[in-house]
Amino acid sequence: MAKPRVCVLRAPGTNCDVETAFAFESCGGTPESVHLFRLLEQPQRLQEFQILCVPGGFSYGDDIGAGVVFASQLRAHLFDALNEFLQADKLVLGICNGFQTLLKAGVLPDGQVSWQRQQSAPAQSTLTWNENGKYTARWVRLKVQSPQNVFLRGIDEIDLPIAHAEGRLVTHDSGLLSRWQSAGQAALTYTEWLADGSQLAPTWATNPNGSLGDLAGLSDASGRVLGLMPHPERYLFATQHPQWTRRGLRGAGAGLKIFQNAVNYFS
Repeated sequence: MAKPRVCVLRAPGTNCDVETAFAFESCGGTPESVHLFRLLEQPQRLQEFQILCVPGGFSYGDDIGAGVVFASQLRAHLFDALNEFLQADKLVLGICNGFQTLLKAGVLPDGQVSWQRQQSAPAQSTLTWNENGKYTARWVRLKVQSPQNVFLRGIDEIDLPIAHAEGRLVTHDSGLLSRWQSAGQAALTYTEWLADGSQLAPTWATNPNGSLGDLAGLSDASGRVLGLMPHPERYLFATQHPQWTRRGLRGAGAGLKIFQNAVNYFS
């Protein structure tokens, strides 16, 4: 079977597209770094791909909010193309600024449903400034709460780095978190506990941004869309982990499996 084609969609300010494309290529995919302006010229090009990934960075400098301008471009100029993509048996991944973009555009939390609904209804949730009011870069431990999500299959817990100033997930609907949890959409949560029941060091303390329900990522109900604040493309090799010598880590980094799962979906 042909290798799945991956659209790594970048915009002015995106700075994680090269390593994200490398991650997909390392797993057997065929990535192409596509500038948003080129896709705006030919929206139907999106249908040539099986996976859409919006990588991390600072699109449009986050000048009026993280992912806001990128999201408005998607909704204003690529609504039909993205609607068709979401209807098909294809995958969408948003990492950090990409997650912010997907949530603010309406691709998340509900895939095609929220994409269409947000045309006439305001967003129920957003990602805003960390509670500490500043950019935070460190490693975190995550617990998978949506094992049915394609990207997270076979993963129970995973360490990944974060690097963001606006990663706090908030909502004006008090019942939304419980609905996400019931539907399996509360994809990833920050945790400070290891699988053996022991606690991580205080420097790895849970929930670095004050996010609702300790959420670090969201899935749509179909399990084909994932948005997460941590960066799996920054943990492709064991030696990238800050404790790789202490833990005796070798070979591939745990973040690689997220990309491998996406490629394997089409095999």
